[in-house]
Amino acid sequence: MMNSSSASFPTHSVQTDLATPARPGVFAAAAAAAGLALVLSALAWQAVTSHGNPDPLAQGISRPAAVLNTGIVVFREGLEAILVLAALTASLLRQRKHAWKPIVIGALLSLVASVVTWFVVVAVVDRIDAPILQVQAATGLLAIVVLLVILNWFFHRIYWTGWIGMHEKRKRAVLDVATSPRAAFLGLLLVGLTAVYREGFEVVLFLQSVRLQAGDATIGAGVAIGLSLTAIVAVLTFVGQHRLPFKRLLVVTGAMIVGVLLVMVGASGQAMQQAGWLAATPIDVDIPAWLGAWFGIYPTIEGLAAQAFAATLIIGSYVAARRSSRIAASA
Repeated sequence: MMNSSSASFPTHSVQTDLATPARPGVFAAAAAAAGLALVLSALAWQAVTSHGNPDPLAQGISRPAAVLNTGIVVFREGLEAILVLAALTASLLRQRKHAWKPIVIGALLSLVASVVTWFVVVAVVDRIDAPILQVQAATGLLAIVVLLVILNWFFHRIYWTGWIGMHEKRKRAVLDVATSPRAAFLGLLLVGLTAVYREGFEVVLFLQSVRLQAGDATIGAGVAIGLSLTAIVAVLTFVGQHRLPFKRLLVVTGAMIVGVLLVMVGASGQAMQQAGWLAATPIDVDIPAWLGAWFGIYPTIEGLAAQAFAATLIIGSYVAARRSSRIAASA
């Protein structure tokens, strides 16, 4: 969860180095309209294919919901990768016109490394000798833990000031101490590779649970959507040199990821209940079946409590961080 007014968010170098005037209102409205159209289209698809009432006992979430969630996760991580690259290459575009190339090449190699990681992780998960529901529950729990950490506002503030700052220092060190053009090229390539690979690795972890529930084809469709949106933003940023409102985009996609987290908590809770890892205490409430298929909302005390707890952690960390920022600013 990002604070749009945080001074620690290092986008100033991106905004000052890309000279085209920004139009955040237009971009924000376009992003909101596109997201709304995507959700409405997916809901219409669900209504047609499942007659508006999917089976609440069916394993996993619906295919369109899985595609939407996957696309959101990939797009969110892609935005962060673009922001990291923009921060690393902004000064190089002015001072060293060719030094940005190895960083970008390293970022592209990180995509290849992420694909390789995907197949390695899939092979390892598929070879686990355990009932499929237990594997789903375990992978879902891992994804939830990672998402809870990443969505924690205090962690994200450290991420932007520490993680990007560390790569910026590595970039400067390479440029200062490299003894040859070849050494500088390899050093900057490694900076680009490691800076972006983290995002790809996180995507691989997040999507394992969804893959086990919805299948490879569904994951492929969601990844294609997320990468397409990421490519559009990348072209606007690096080719069109537009000053995109990255903070606002990350706030919007951060809110979407919170929704994905709640779906993961609900779906993983159901998997753990089916696997016998978690008790299931039904409640006498008529919850429409499509809420389970789309949002992982099922009529059990344990599942609803887990989702409420996850939402409280994320919102609480955001409120607490805002309050601490105000206190520090007034001190």
